[in-house]
Amino acid sequence: MPGDIATQAVAALATVTPEPGAPKPDPILVADGVNRHFGGLVAVDVAHVEFQRGAITALIGPNGAGKSTFFNLLSGFDKANGGTWVYAGTAVTNTPPHRLARKGMVRTFQLTKSLSRLTVMDNMLLGASGQKGEVMIASVLPFLWSAQEKKNRERAMVLLERFNLGAKAGDFAGSLSGGQRKLLEMARALMLEPTLIMLDEPMAGVNPALKQSLLDHIRDIREEGTTVVFVEHDMDMVRDVSDWVVVMAQGKIIAEGRPDTVMGNQRVIDAYLGSHHDQQLTTSGESLTEGTTS
Repeated sequence: MPGDIATQAVAALATVTPEPGAPKPDPILVADGVNRHFGGLVAVDVAHVEFQRGAITALIGPNGAGKSTFFNLLSGFDKANGGTWVYAGTAVTNTPPHRLARKGMVRTFQLTKSLSRLTVMDNMLLGASGQKGEVMIASVLPFLWSAQEKKNRERAMVLLERFNLGAKAGDFAGSLSGGQRKLLEMARALMLEPTLIMLDEPMAGVNPALKQSLLDHIRDIREEGTTVVFVEHDMDMVRDVSDWVVVMAQGKIIAEGRPDTVMGNQRVIDAYLGSHHDQQLTTSGESLTEGTTS
């Protein structure tokens, strides 16, 4: 049962040592030696990380830590300079996004990618895979694809109703609010019935009224058996919804563990606040603990 997968994932993580690169009992995604350079800048340099199947894992870190770049690499929207990663036991290093989606690995973006001049329903239908009507010859023969399209529309409407967008099905996507577009993108991703969904800052630009709704949807997705990995800056959300937290700083994984453990980790505190945040300063701004020169 899907709900059992989530329960088992939480129980399994309780046995994991909270340290960078810690092995997981049943990882769905494993990355080794992944790095990305932009000229002389090393944006990502991840030695090893694993994401537990059936869990909700938050990927956090200060601005510029390399979180979104790492997401882009794993999801095929950018190419790594080095390293390998395996999804569900299959090597998928530098695999294009559409092929990853067919394998059950999908993602959303911090800036939503809805097609504003298409209706909400049409945006949903674009998320369905293997549509027979997309083949040129078959497109002029409705009897070959009409049954499939009807089924896709029915599934799309079920998802739209679930995300409180049913009444908007015929509206242009461009007329939706920022929060509603986040909901649409999440619903569209579920059209593929993924086993892993990666959410890049799902709460960015969302008003407080919709945040709780998004949190509930993330929990529901996991309860149905889908693994969730998300990038987020909202620490209240991270504490509330995540089972496990992975922390990046300067492109590297510096800490892992349960939310309460990670938030008290000194390396994490230093990464967010700076290593000298708790030192007493003189009136000139110099640390009293630093050496002086004559």
